[in-house]
Amino acid sequence: EPDSGAPATPAPLHLYGYGSYGHSIEPAFSSRTLPLVDRGVVYAVAHVRGGSENGRWQWYEEGGKYLTKRNTFNDFVDVADALVRTGWTQPKCMSCEGRSAGGLLVGNVVNMAPHLFRAAIAGVPFVDLIVTMCDPSIPLTTGEWEEWGNPNEPKYYEYMLSYSPIDQVRAQAYPSILATGGLHDPRVAYWEPAKWVQHLRAKRTNAQEDPRKVLLKMDLSAGHFSASDRYKYLRELAFDYAWLLDELNLREVKVGATGKQVKGRKGDKDALLLAPPCPLRQLRMKAAWFDGKD
Repeated sequence: EPDSGAPATPAPLHLYGYGSYGHSIEPAFSSRTLPLVDRGVVYAVAHVRGGSENGRWQWYEEGGKYLTKRNTFNDFVDVADALVRTGWTQPKCMSCEGRSAGGLLVGNVVNMAPHLFRAAIAGVPFVDLIVTMCDPSIPLTTGEWEEWGNPNEPKYYEYMLSYSPIDQVRAQAYPSILATGGLHDPRVAYWEPAKWVQHLRAKRTNAQEDPRKVLLKMDLSAGHFSASDRYKYLRELAFDYAWLLDELNLREVKVGATGKQVKGRKGDKDALLLAPPCPLRQLRMKAAWFDGKD
C-alpha cells in the first residue's frame, strides 16, 4: 500500500521492544534477524518511551521512568495496534519479544492486550518488580531505585505495584509465552521467570485444547547475558526462533541451497534452514523439505 508501505496481505510480524534506562535502539542491520526475514516475517522495533529515541528528556526522564513508566507499555500496545490497523499483520500472526527490562515490557503487554499477539518471548524477564525492589539485600536493588522509584515511599510503591507483571496477571486467555532464565543470573534471579510462569498457568483461562502454552526454559549454566560461547548462543537463538516459527505456523518453510523447491525425505524433521538472499517477492515462495542434495 502506497501510504503505509504495508504488504498487499497481512504478513507474520515480530515486534521487539525494550524501553528502559534511556537506551535507544538505533536502526541497524543485524544478521540475527535473517532467519525470520528470510521466511517472510516482518521484523519491527517499537521506539517506546523509556528509551531516548526522541530525546532523552522528553522520551525518558519526563515520559518513561518513575511515575510515567506505564507510558512504555501503552506505547508498545499502540504500536502493535497500529500495525494491525494499517494492514501490516494480524493478531493471529504477530509475536513480540523483550529481554530483561524488555521482559518487564512483554509481561505488561500480555496482561494489557493479550488479544493482539499469538506468541511472546520474554528473555530473563524482570517480572517480580515489587519483591525484587523491596529487597535491598539483592546486589543491584538500591541502584535500580533510580529507574523505577523507591518502594519505601508509598507513591512509588503503589505505582510500581500497578505494573508489576506477576501482580497483574489476571483471569483471561493468554498468548503462547516462552520465558527464559539463567540459574546464575545476578540481575534477574531465576525465580522471577519461574514464579511468573506459574502465576500465568494458574490464572489463564485458555481452553484445555487451546494450543497456546506457557513454557519456561531455564539454562542451568548461564547468567544474565545468556551463553558467552558464540556457538552456544546461536543454538539458544535457534531454539527461540524454532519455537517462534512453530507458533506462527511457519515451521515447514524450507528451501534448498539454490532457492528452489526440493522434495524432502519422508519424515525429515531437521532444523530449519536459512533461505538464500532473494528478492522480497521470493520470500513468500512455497518451499518444501530440503533433501540435502543441493
